[in-house]
Amino acid sequence: MKNINKILACLVVLGLISTSCSDLEQFNGNDRNISQEQLEVDFQHVGSKYKPIFESIYQYTPAWSYQLQQNLNADVYSGYLTNPRPFVAGANNTTYSLVSGWNNFIWSVPYSNVMNNVDAISALTEGEFPTLHAVALILKVEAMHRVSDVFGPIVYTNFGDLSNAGVYDSQQEAYNAFFADLDTAVASLMADIDSPRFTAFDLSYAGDYTQWVKVANSLRLRLAIRISKADPSKAKTEGEKALSQSLGLLASNDDNFNVNSSLDHPLSVIDNSWGDIRMNASMESILTGYSDGRAESYFDAPTSVAGTVKGVRGGLPLLPGYADELAQKADYIGFSAINDGVHTSTVQLMTSAEIYFLKAEAAIRGWSGAGDAQTNYEMGIETSFEQHGVGGAAAYIADNTSVPADYVDPVNAANSIAALSNVTIAWNGADDNETKLEKIITQKWIAMFPEGQEAWSEFRRTGYPKIFPVVSNQSGGVVDTDIQIRRIPFVDSELSTNPEGVAGAVTKLGGADNAGTRLWWDTGGPNF
Repeated sequence: MKNINKILACLVVLGLISTSCSDLEQFNGNDRNISQEQLEVDFQHVGSKYKPIFESIYQYTPAWSYQLQQNLNADVYSGYLTNPRPFVAGANNTTYSLVSGWNNFIWSVPYSNVMNNVDAISALTEGEFPTLHAVALILKVEAMHRVSDVFGPIVYTNFGDLSNAGVYDSQQEAYNAFFADLDTAVASLMADIDSPRFTAFDLSYAGDYTQWVKVANSLRLRLAIRISKADPSKAKTEGEKALSQSLGLLASNDDNFNVNSSLDHPLSVIDNSWGDIRMNASMESILTGYSDGRAESYFDAPTSVAGTVKGVRGGLPLLPGYADELAQKADYIGFSAINDGVHTSTVQLMTSAEIYFLKAEAAIRGWSGAGDAQTNYEMGIETSFEQHGVGGAAAYIADNTSVPADYVDPVNAANSIAALSNVTIAWNGADDNETKLEKIITQKWIAMFPEGQEAWSEFRRTGYPKIFPVVSNQSGGVVDTDIQIRRIPFVDSELSTNPEGVAGAVTKLGGADNAGTRLWWDTGGPNF
């Protein structure tokens, strides 16, 4: 996106188009006229529908679609990245002056390219080819929990039901449905675990259903931890189910849940070609304060200022003294870009390192089967270092003195800010659970980079890591600067086409339809 006006022009065009990228006309044919023999030979009438699902959990291409779907919201709100250019003269998502046209993509991409295709796969496979249906369900949960974690209530159980079209589930109802879909998926895969039927269509595991069961178990544990404050009993039940399933969880970097595509990673375009994203100051504070060896594998050295890495404060307005957006961008574009090793064509959705940190938290919550909290915590760090080819994990794990560093803006001193946390790295069994949790989430946050959606969700759930507030809050008082943004309001496309559904969703939200309202699992209360 070289110019924000290009995005807005595309939005106008897209608003006139009623069909989705998946082209619903392909579902109107009678696929069941294919003979059983032909069906068993290649399954192409089903298999062709998986690729757009894989590539739209977040969308590869065009890159500006991903930029709107995730980069200019969750990637920034997580404290990972920020834009050096103050789009729309500084009144944009990053300063909490939300651009509704941008945010439509958070909703439209997964509904058009994931839910429509999963619905079609389900119609062709449920009951007849249960393992193919099972993988579609896992991908559906992976995609749609992210949507719920942005908006809260979503259309999930009623999707495709003409009698209840547009009726939203509450977030609690959606999460219960996620767990039920994972139950169905795991049972179906376990019943035919060695089937090669999915091999030709699998962009992650070459058709290995054992790996897909591990993904389902790991996803269940992620979602169970997510609701641990809102529904502790359900969380414990689902978490222990994940921890006890016979095939286990993601446990090594060979297990990592990645999407392998021939398409360029959208971050490579947004970062390298457009210069529209750079390291966030919160990431600099934590990585440099800890002398974290992953810093240089995540980010390039700055070209315009001194230092190993250099970040930009989030939520910069158009600052005084600059003639326009591009003049301000020129002063910050030389700060740290993302290292090329991060934005290869492989998209990271879930890593084994994340799972070890989930197990560490499950352990301090007393869940059966979680193992030892310290062992899991340290394994999470080791696995992340190994993933990025970085040495020195043992010394890092033993460091009981390093803390996040103060941030200094060499361009504008007014943006400088003191570190918000003094938490160290080394595990200390004598710490209270809150301190242990801050260590776990801070290290998980580092390890999950660049997956900003999950990082933002965990920040909202726990308050960790302690990331810097925006420089300029232009929400008109809707969002508390210190509490930071909690969600995205329901989008214009839904407000115009499904007003009754949105009205029902707002009643299930538990607050006003704005960016300051907490989601169901974001209780705002104590973590323990």
